[in-house]
Amino acid sequence: MALIPTTILTGFLGAGKTTLLNRILRENHGFKIAVIENEFGQENIDNAILLQETNEQIIEMNNGCICCTVRGDLISGLSKLIEQRDAGAIQFDRLVIETTGLANPGPVAQTFFVDEEAGTHYMLDAVVTVVDAMHAMQQLDEHEEAQRQVGFADKILLSKTDLVTPEQLAILRARLVQMNPRASIVSSDFGRVPISEVLDLKGFNLNAKLELDPDFLRAEESHEHACDEHCDHHHAHGHDHHEHGHHNHHHAHHSDDIGAFVFRTERPFNTEKLDYFLGGLVQVYGPRMLRYKGVLYMEHADRKVIFQGVHQIMGTDIGGKWAEHEPKESKMVFIGKNLPKEIFIQGLEQCLV
Repeated sequence: MALIPTTILTGFLGAGKTTLLNRILRENHGFKIAVIENEFGQENIDNAILLQETNEQIIEMNNGCICCTVRGDLISGLSKLIEQRDAGAIQFDRLVIETTGLANPGPVAQTFFVDEEAGTHYMLDAVVTVVDAMHAMQQLDEHEEAQRQVGFADKILLSKTDLVTPEQLAILRARLVQMNPRASIVSSDFGRVPISEVLDLKGFNLNAKLELDPDFLRAEESHEHACDEHCDHHHAHGHDHHEHGHHNHHHAHHSDDIGAFVFRTERPFNTEKLDYFLGGLVQVYGPRMLRYKGVLYMEHADRKVIFQGVHQIMGTDIGGKWAEHEPKESKMVFIGKNLPKEIFIQGLEQCLV
């Protein structure tokens, strides 16, 4: 049977995940979606729907979606859905897992690569993070989980944008982009967002598309030219975006522990050196590396090589051929917590032919 595309829905407390889920569970979108509510706290889906006497419960909604509440282990919830499906009791072809507002999505994502049974039936599609535009600046300052949820995302849904000024929204957006230039950002007030912005995003596909936010790339370039070794970002932690926030976007990203950087080069990589170096990086920095991806130009190869990873789990694949007039270049992005950019970049440069 085809693997079931799985979306991890995350976001800080009160961001509006539940509003979005209630819409998915009620709206007539024609998809058969199973939703796992993983360890829900105060703000759960409408109690009328979920009777909470039993420990685990699978309920079919009138639009054909399935809701399954998992109190304990995610893996047992995943198996339970498959058992019920195999028995013919339920039908579904998509899965959405809602994590609690304080959760780090990393371990949930890793489950799909590490657990054999999960990998046999499900395929991780994307991490979607709901960000509350009104409270996000403060939450990102105070909670590492909120930063991780942003760093992990393939897509960011901004809620409550009607409660902030366009200027506040621009500052928040600039901050989110510095933390995660891979994720596209869309507004979703009151959970109103097309289902196509949530499902089938193919965020974990090993494909040759590595789209990064153009503002991020511009900031990286101007940053590189503006400050050579003088402004090493190690002494710029602390919360300095409060002072700069209004007039200077370039310094906003210094204050977040979780952030991104890009490595680009037109020189080919030596395969053995790169394998060895990336393997070592993942061993040492894996716990601090949230998401990373690259499209690589390797020596003696007429095809692109693609790699991506979550924490210590890295996958590679051979991509398509370089097109005739396509400039051959490697482009990599690393998103993580206080990653030593200089070590990564010097090491990668030493792997070039």
